[in-house]
Amino acid sequence: VFFSRLIFGTLYPAYYSYKAVKSKDIKEYVKWMMYWIIFALFTTAETFTDIFLCWFPFYYELKIAFVAWLLSPYTKGSSLLYRKFVHPTLSSKEKEIDDCLIQAKDRSYDALVHFGKRGLNVAATAAVMAASKGQGALSERLRSFSMQDLSTIRGDSSSTVPPSVTVRTSSKQSQPKPSRSASEGTGSSGK
Repeated sequence: VFFSRLIFGTLYPAYYSYKAVKSKDIKEYVKWMMYWIIFALFTTAETFTDIFLCWFPFYYELKIAFVAWLLSPYTKGSSLLYRKFVHPTLSSKEKEIDDCLIQAKDRSYDALVHFGKRGLNVAATAAVMAASKGQGALSERLRSFSMQDLSTIRGDSSSTVPPSVTVRTSSKQSQPKPSRSASEGTGSSGK
């Protein structure tokens, strides 16, 4: 049932709509546009009727027969429904429908802007919180480095104990003279 509706209700009309566009035949354009409008209304109605009428005997077969009736060049079902019901109804209600669509578009734009601003505020707050937590984690990580780790990072791998540590632990006469970069890095703590 699903595949027959898919093939006859959607793929077959889509192919012939393509051929109408390709040939630029106005009569075919109009024919297939009427079909697609009726088919869209049918699909919308079907969403609700499937819930309430699926128990009805031969319900799915009737739906296939209806689609075949819409497509048939002999019955011209889609053209008949469009001209008798859809076109007069849409023509009489066109102004109200357009106004509703404009209002809906404006409301959706306002809602999008509102939720967009709100989302940006939430994202900014989360970024600030993550940065503040990350800064604390970074400072803790830096504090956990020993002087040995720092000397290895600087590239002073020849001495195992940096000069600033030697200044604090030994007397002035036995301390090696700190290098220029080490004395600048420690400030005046060695004097």
